[in-house]
Amino acid sequence: MFEQKSKKRRRKNHSEARLAAIVDSSFDAIISKDLAGTIVSWNKAAERLFGFTAEQTIGRSIYVLIPDDRHDEEVEIIRRIKLGEQIETFETLRHTQAGRLVPVSITISPIKDKRGRIIGASKIARDISESKENERRLKLLMREINHRVKNQYAVILSVITQTAAREQDIKAFERRVRERIMALSHSQDLLSSVDWAGVELKALVSHQVRPFATNGVFSSSGPDILLDANAVLNIGMALHELVINRLQFSGSELSDVDLSWTLASEPEGEQFKLVWRETGVTEPDLLARGNGFGSLVLKRIVAAALGGTCTWTATEDAIVWTLIAPLPRIQIGLE
Repeated sequence: MFEQKSKKRRRKNHSEARLAAIVDSSFDAIISKDLAGTIVSWNKAAERLFGFTAEQTIGRSIYVLIPDDRHDEEVEIIRRIKLGEQIETFETLRHTQAGRLVPVSITISPIKDKRGRIIGASKIARDISESKENERRLKLLMREINHRVKNQYAVILSVITQTAAREQDIKAFERRVRERIMALSHSQDLLSSVDWAGVELKALVSHQVRPFATNGVFSSSGPDILLDANAVLNIGMALHELVINRLQFSGSELSDVDLSWTLASEPEGEQFKLVWRETGVTEPDLLARGNGFGSLVLKRIVAAALGGTCTWTATEDAIVWTLIAPLPRIQIGLE
């Protein structure tokens, strides 16, 4: 009989020791309290999460962790625990020793004595700061995507409307609309490939020019610069119109293009300057053919979108398009 009791006692002690080890090594903060709200136990994860040691918390009220505006929350928890009600996992805020509020997910279970009477509660608190931050970023991203998609729709509608107003032939209209929307798509692909985090101007130039390889010389030069989404879409549109004008009117086998960009400090602040210089053209002023959508892009739309100015000059054998805009409206991360 004595031996059986001794075995039971050893098994009980072993189970209690194993349970204590599990609690102590848990990555989640595990805290127990009595029905008066006094902290009874406190594991190492609770110390890491809240900053208090077990010696600083055991014997103190659980309200040391609870913000003033959430005291009613604890009162309701105690009431429901006493009634034996199940409490679903919920998210809330708790104080750290440093006074910082940390978002946590809390699971509560009743603690019963040998007779089955509820004598307290065990709380498991999990730090959800990272998931909350990810959720916040996702919401911001979704709002930003929604805003940009609407802007893209507006641009596409403008492309269709302006092109339709100036194209008499339905096949020509279809071709021009397709080309312009594909140019927007090239810019969109670049932005998507970097999660809208900024596109190198050199990459944008390559993407917009590559589909229209010509016999003429095309050179580009300038410092490395990361464009924001608005600059990518608008400069991409301008480059597309310049390339198409070159193909249609300038004789791609004859004309040469030098595309360059610079950054300069001016009294009004840092400025971005982009210059398209095309020589050996067969027609001196491409924009003189009419006030088409390309003219609107190169003279007004891009300048307005980037808060800058656009100029177009033509001589007998050369045309020059220049964009000047505040650098913060061009480069990502400066606004």
